[in-house]
Amino acid sequence: MKLISLSINPAPNGALIKAFDGYDGTKLRAALWQPTRGPARGTICIFTGRGEYIEKYFEVIADLRRRGFGVAIMDWRGQGGSQRRLANARKGHVVAFTEYDRDLARFMADVVQPALPGPYVALGCSLGGNILLRNAQDEASPFARMILVAPMIEIHHDMLGTTPKLARTYAEGACLAGFSTAFVRGGNDVPEEFLDFETNDLTSDAVRFARNRAILEQAPDLALGSPTIGWLKSALRSCAMLQRPGYPKYVVVPMLMFAAGADKIVSPRAIEDFAVELKIGGHILMPGSRHEILQENDTIRQRFWAAFDAYMGVDIPLAAADEMA
Repeated sequence: MKLISLSINPAPNGALIKAFDGYDGTKLRAALWQPTRGPARGTICIFTGRGEYIEKYFEVIADLRRRGFGVAIMDWRGQGGSQRRLANARKGHVVAFTEYDRDLARFMADVVQPALPGPYVALGCSLGGNILLRNAQDEASPFARMILVAPMIEIHHDMLGTTPKLARTYAEGACLAGFSTAFVRGGNDVPEEFLDFETNDLTSDAVRFARNRAILEQAPDLALGSPTIGWLKSALRSCAMLQRPGYPKYVVVPMLMFAAGADKIVSPRAIEDFAVELKIGGHILMPGSRHEILQENDTIRQRFWAAFDAYMGVDIPLAAADEMA
């Protein structure tokens, strides 16, 4: 397993690339970096969205290392440089989101904690945010806090093409009929990065959109197409769990959530509704941002990093110093 470095997207220096076993022996790809400046402030663990890959986050990794953080990142099973489950490797498939939960636990115990210092802060995007919220009620969580960027609490009706209730009826029924590994209705092998920029729902930044396309053109094995019906069924079940009445009140990990104002992939309203019920968290709406806030234009990214720095600016460095003393 290796990292793909391009002149327009160079790999941050000093990477430690790891192949580790998921809960069932599936080979997963990870990469670790030390901070580029001190004092050390702990480690940010990045958990990506559906279809994403480590290389897409090189810019973010560099931003974090300059702030004094070590960085750890992994590719979820079935995407990026991790092992794919199906014969058609472009199908995004998982049997259940509990597989992601168990892989996350292995990543922290086997890869991150032996190599990088705490405190550990989770940075989860979209799918990654959903998985982190599934674990945010755990008193034994390894994370001191979480920062969730457009977390997938509810899939947007524009993405589903219908209501979540009808989409779940379709997915559950199709899986019972034996179609769990088929593409969702209208799905195909083409990754979103290969669609036209003018109609994309990911980012308004043409340069970053082109950069991410160039990565996949250079390394097509990293690409992922549409999800399977089985993945959709599992995703809708997980979203329904997060939307149960009272779920946010039992979250024990402090967190800051970001909602993208122009998001058509996940529901920004669902993020806001979840956040207002948190006892130890809050949220920020990013007006004008499409789904991938960290891949957005410089103005939106600067607003994100200003909020990040304000949230992380006081107690995390002190906690890190205490833990490392």
